[in-house]
Amino acid sequence: MKLTIYRKLLLSYLAMALLTVLASAYAIFSLRQLHETAYRIISEDVAVVDLSKKLIDTLIAQQNSERRYLVLRDQAFAEMFRSRAQEFNGVLEQLRRNSFPGAAPALAKLTPLHGRYAEVFSREVELIGGGNDDAAQAISETSGRAAIDEMALHLRGLQKSAEQAIDVRLNEIRERGVAATRLTVALSAVSLVVGLALVLLVTTNISRPLRRLERATGLIAEGNFDYDFRTDRRDEIGSLAHAFGVMSRRLKVLEERSLDANPLTGLPGNRAIEQEIINRREAKRPFALCHVDLDNFKPFADNYGYAWGSEVIKDVAGLLAETMREGGTPEDFLGHVGGDDFVILALPGRAEELCGRIVAGFAARMGRYYSEADRDRGFFVGRDRKGVEQAFPLLSVTIAIVTDDGSRFAGPLEMAEAAARLKEYAKTLPGSNYVTEKDLQGE
Repeated sequence: MKLTIYRKLLLSYLAMALLTVLASAYAIFSLRQLHETAYRIISEDVAVVDLSKKLIDTLIAQQNSERRYLVLRDQAFAEMFRSRAQEFNGVLEQLRRNSFPGAAPALAKLTPLHGRYAEVFSREVELIGGGNDDAAQAISETSGRAAIDEMALHLRGLQKSAEQAIDVRLNEIRERGVAATRLTVALSAVSLVVGLALVLLVTTNISRPLRRLERATGLIAEGNFDYDFRTDRRDEIGSLAHAFGVMSRRLKVLEERSLDANPLTGLPGNRAIEQEIINRREAKRPFALCHVDLDNFKPFADNYGYAWGSEVIKDVAGLLAETMREGGTPEDFLGHVGGDDFVILALPGRAEELCGRIVAGFAARMGRYYSEADRDRGFFVGRDRKGVEQAFPLLSVTIAIVTDDGSRFAGPLEMAEAAARLKEYAKTLPGSNYVTEKDLQGE
């Protein structure tokens, strides 16, 4: 298997990832154990402690209600006793649901003890109702106190057992945390050392050709597009070197186009247009050449001034570029022959649609370039080529569309001449128009 940079990096990553996964898996497993232990502390042990304290408080409140009833003989305290009894039973039920298994025997004894205490209180109520206060006081001090003391003993035992369980589990969390930390740190250190070694190895392997690429970049930045970056590597750096050469040649073409670009619009000029036509003809791909020309532009520029005429040319270039962005394809080409002449190269099926959009949007775009009087009249007064003053229609656009697949014309010059002849026919039509060779044949 050929060890490309991608595979080297992948193997390095897999080695580090394996160690990282082991460390992470162990850490997650340990954290899960710690989480389970902490959850049991909160949901079982702490709950038992809190609920045991709450039961003791409820029991004390219940005993206070009993004693007040024995002294004051007020039924409100009897109702309070029974309310506290219900509260005690509710908390006891919560304790059963949240307690640890070892608490079951003690909880099983609390229910009958509490029931016995309630029976003692009911007997006290009967005795007081019969006027036998001393007997009621006696059973409260004997049977009632015994039941309360025994329940309190069981509850304190539960509380103490839960507190001891909390201590045991906290020690367990501490010991497991220390062990997990040590092993995780060890695995992370091994992963770091292995990763550093692999990084140094891979870096050394690719740093030299990258430095050569850096030097080539500097030379290209200085304009030396013919620099040949050679390498015998068969990996990604070799592919990068090849792409670098392609980029260098492309930059050379772009620089030539930039030097050839029209200074007014920045669009590619005659040499770029000719080369683009040659490329498409050599590729034997059908394409359409659209020659765009403005009608009545010279008398317009003579009348309004060439500075204003330049603004029109720039606006027309903007219209063409926007139309191609919105409705064209990335393969379309826009060039500026000079003056008011432009060239569009597009797929035959899309050319007529593009030209239709240009014709449709031209008039509205040009309205702001006329004076209000000329715009209202629909024409302007200027001089023709012989210097004779006459009325000229407002600016319009004429587009001649010629198609080729590399076999119809001898070269770009012949194709341009055919477009020029078609454009002369189109200029005989009123207003803005685009015409194809079929239109001329139909005429």
